[in-house]
Amino acid sequence: VHSPQVNAFVAGGANIFIYTGLIEKSETPEEIIGVMAHELGHITGGHLVGTREALKRASYESILGTVLGIGAAIATGNGGAANAIIAGSNSVAQRRFFANSRVNESSADQAALKFLESAQVNPDGLKSFLEQLESEELLPASQQSEYIRTHPITRNRINALETKIQASSHSGQDTPQDWAEQHARMKAKLVGFIEPGRVPWVYGDRDLSVPARYARSIAAYRNKNVSIAITEIDELIAMEPSNPYFQELKGQMLMSFGRVKEAVPHYRKAVANAPRKGLIRIDLGRALMESDPTPETMNEAIKTLEMALHEEPRASNAHRLLATAHGRLGREALAKLHLAEEAVLQRKLPYGKRLAEIALQGLKAGSPEALQAEDLIEHIKILERDKS
Repeated sequence: VHSPQVNAFVAGGANIFIYTGLIEKSETPEEIIGVMAHELGHITGGHLVGTREALKRASYESILGTVLGIGAAIATGNGGAANAIIAGSNSVAQRRFFANSRVNESSADQAALKFLESAQVNPDGLKSFLEQLESEELLPASQQSEYIRTHPITRNRINALETKIQASSHSGQDTPQDWAEQHARMKAKLVGFIEPGRVPWVYGDRDLSVPARYARSIAAYRNKNVSIAITEIDELIAMEPSNPYFQELKGQMLMSFGRVKEAVPHYRKAVANAPRKGLIRIDLGRALMESDPTPETMNEAIKTLEMALHEEPRASNAHRLLATAHGRLGREALAKLHLAEEAVLQRKLPYGKRLAEIALQGLKAGSPEALQAEDLIEHIKILERDKS
């Protein structure tokens, strides 16, 4: 969630939403892992049952719309960080949503320690994260993070955890080097996309590390400095030619700069090196559709997008692209079916039902697509009953 506040929350079942502010202010990957372990404690503890029943059935869009006041996705809306970050605002509904009981928070902390011990992860990150929160308690309420205003007194939480953290067999162990590097790159990617103007202040001219180059490349791209952006990403690709995220970024840049056909090979390489990353496959499908209108390319895009949905079943934009591709091939019934799927994911139930019924009329009885339409109609009826 695009917000400078240090926060995270659980909604819609087993889904953890993490604020960009938490990632930006984290100093180690263990701090983020500690927060995730805490939120998993809420999930496994059943803390959302009952009062959050409606949100369990909600889509990502409706969760963020209800809780945060959903805005536009930042940057270009392409894969990776840009796809994951959504703008929101602080509202009364948000604060009410985050207001869990003190008992639940303490229970989630204790569960987090068990998870970290089982995963053989250093629990010191959970403590250092809480110590960062403790420093904010001296600030006015308007400047404090939601974690402070809706959770028990931080010092009490630290005291309750300290003995068990010290007793952990993994306390004090070094951070794995690849974790530290991934964490640094994640922060570099965020600052490059969200605040490109800050990149020169965060990474000095003499900083030639991969995260610094990554941030500068993204910042140049966001500032429309085409030559610098391409030069920087090419240097990163030369250093790590099999890195799927560098290839993805090059493809994203070329797409934005109107060089669509040049983008396709980079997306292909990204998919080849990260075959289970559905968001990258969706971008490849879109690039294929925009690069070549021939039936062969449309069919390849359809296959690519269908594979993406196996990894990202709730990606409504994949259904929108599939509807477009089938429509270009004259397959109107299939186009309507995917528009219906998109509508259901966005919880536009009456509209989705109407589209699915129209699609069913044009599909061969007993075909897999017709059965899919029938299942979707029944699913919508169940959702409508639950809603009422």
